Amino acid sequence: MVRRSRRQKLQKLTRLCRQEEGLRVKRSCPSGGLEAGTEKEGGNPISVQLIPPELVEHIASFLPVRDVVALGQTCHYLHEVCDAEGVWRRISRRLSPRVCDHGCGARPWKRAAILNYTKGLYFQAFGGRRRCLSKSVAPMLAHGYRRFLPTKDHVFILDYVGTLFFLKNALVSSTLGQIQWKRACRYVVLCRGAKDFASDPRCDTVYRKYLYVLATREQPAVVGTTGSQACDCVEVYLQSSGQRVFKMTFHHSMSFKQIVLVGQETQRTLLLLTEEGKIYSLVVNETQLDQPRSYTAQLALRKMSRCLPHLRVACMASNQSSTLYITDQGGVYFEVHTPGVYRDLFGTLQAFDPLDHQMPLALSLPAKVLFCALGYNHLGLVDEFGRIFMQGNNRYGQLGTGDKMDRGEPTQVHYLHRPIALWCGLNHSLVLSQTSDFSKELLGCGCGAGGRLPGWPKGSASFVKLHIKVPLCACSLCSTRECLYILSSHDIEQCPVYRDLPASRVGGSPEPSQGTVAFQDPRGTAQACEEYLSQIHSCLTLQDRMAKMKEIVGWMPLMAAQKDFFWEALDMLQRAATGSSPVTSNPES
Repeated sequence: MVRRSRRQKLQKLTRLCRQEEGLRVKRSCPSGGLEAGTEKEGGNPISVQLIPPELVEHIASFLPVRDVVALGQTCHYLHEVCDAEGVWRRISRRLSPRVCDHGCGARPWKRAAILNYTKGLYFQAFGGRRRCLSKSVAPMLAHGYRRFLPTKDHVFILDYVGTLFFLKNALVSSTLGQIQWKRACRYVVLCRGAKDFASDPRCDTVYRKYLYVLATREQPAVVGTTGSQACDCVEVYLQSSGQRVFKMTFHHSMSFKQIVLVGQETQRTLLLLTEEGKIYSLVVNETQLDQPRSYTAQLALRKMSRCLPHLRVACMASNQSSTLYITDQGGVYFEVHTPGVYRDLFGTLQAFDPLDHQMPLALSLPAKVLFCALGYNHLGLVDEFGRIFMQGNNRYGQLGTGDKMDRGEPTQVHYLHRPIALWCGLNHSLVLSQTSDFSKELLGCGCGAGGRLPGWPKGSASFVKLHIKVPLCACSLCSTRECLYILSSHDIEQCPVYRDLPASRVGGSPEPSQGTVAFQDPRGTAQACEEYLSQIHSCLTLQDRMAKMKEIVGWMPLMAAQKDFFWEALDMLQRAATGSSPVTSNPES
């Protein structure tokens, strides 16, 4: 019946178009606006505004989302038509007919339509012959993608209404009739009402055996109360099968919003962040979770909240042996639990207390920090002005400073600004950024072994553009030993968070990197160029000289398009010198 009614409406529209056949559109701008009209040869002009707005909205609702946005940018009248909630309600129901809860907000239908139009999980395996991005299966019940987490065998995705999906790897039949192993090609709903989830914080997914889900569940009424109560709980699932093996429920007066893990399997510490900005912790033994028994875990206030009760923590990040807290005022505090990681991060053991691992250490930064990325022994911070600061071990050049010297304090990477996402791994770092034409690009530095920096097998001590075609609406990323994942989603309610740097603070910044300090001083430009020439001259082979030249281009304070031009030109010269067949290269391939 629905298809028949749509077919009848389209037939009416076709007859209307045939009646106005021969008419042509005339557009004029009499008073700063744009009026659309039609005019028959030798007759009076007919304005498009004479058509009922409901009919125009109905026609616009059949267009793709990209065309609706483009049509709304042509004139003021069409902008109001294309921006109406009725148009986006029809588009949202067409894109995701099985999604019942479309969320809330000022523009729920437009937000829902764009979230479901832009959602996607892309991945590129480092091994094998296919070196291009592939897209995972898209759950029909998912209301956008909020965050994801790859585990040993599968991928978990959380949408904007709290539904957690379990994307499975499976054997499928290809178009040629061959059976092949494919990533994230089947999906099931793991649970609903989820707020956050976490697993083993190490970069190697082999250790991610269990998935910890922070969720809200209705508890039956107890004696002396009326009705059920909503309580937060932590549910533990096996990542291999999705089976729930453990559950712990908290008092209804405690409401949490984030969960992270730290420590070894036998002493796994769960850190829970409340809505009020307080941190609680409890310890579980993962090796005993699959045993059918019940016990009581001790929930204690973390020392960060005990010693600094006036601070309100906004978010947390963790790895196996350290935790980082960001307050609502942009302050950064650290917990380091092992002396080796402490030495890598700060360059000394002077303030390390082996008897008190929970004592928070404050990091000194010139501005408010918005988000961070925490690797095994290095970290990255992004402040409110879009500046990137790196700190820690730099043995493989994973700090992107142009050298391989460790940094015991936050050091600014001057040639990168306003990143969309930042990720730190075991010995390499990735930055997702946006170019001047609003396209996305992925930059990386550090160790390139195993294909983790596509296009740069020898790695780089500075951030270089990776040979990956990034989706237009990419918002976050994650890299494992086997694969690179990119999440695509766009939320219209997320406003730009960066501010313009005041003129009085442009010059005031921490220690510049080796590659950019000379270019900030005009008198040192010639000396820097001579130093770079000597480095190139010291290379023995042509391959090494080309690689060194690419690194030097990355150090120079050039625009992204200029760096891409030089890198592509160097690749062309290198292929010609090695005698390879001339192939037209696409920079985005």
